[in-house]
Amino acid sequence: MTQTRAVEAWTLRPLERFVAEAGARLTLLMTPAGQVLAQHGFTRAVDVMSAAALGAAIVASSGELATMLRQKQFSALNHQGVEHGIFLGAFDTPRGRLLALVVYGPDSSVGLVQLFFEEFVTELAAAAPAEERGKAVLAADFERELNESLATLFGQ
Repeated sequence: MTQTRAVEAWTLRPLERFVAEAGARLTLLMTPAGQVLAQHGFTRAVDVMSAAALGAAIVASSGELATMLRQKQFSALNHQGVEHGIFLGAFDTPRGRLLALVVYGPDSSVGLVQLFFEEFVTELAAAAPAEERGKAVLAADFERELNESLATLFGQ
């Protein structure tokens, strides 16, 4: 069985429950900037980094499209392929805005993912500590912090 790993301990139980209930194959929980808080199903750090960057960019791009259309921000997007679907949801917690990227297969459905996603968001919001403020992200620290986070996620 693929392990669920978390950089932020408060995300672990909600993510494990969501993955089991929704039948998710791959899942990332991240900030809008693409900083990974937890993951399930990925085996390579490069895949986690790529998926996080792409997921964050998709949410940012769709947010700009919503602004151009004078619409409220999109809360979720779904892309359905032949064998897999991708669900990308954004939501608010006491820790701030978070994103979840979920890949599911034929043994699940977008409806099932959406159903358990609502419970996942509620559970995460209840478990989340208040947002940390005041710590500036320095370019000099970015690579080191990214590498430390990836090492934690992959048990190195």
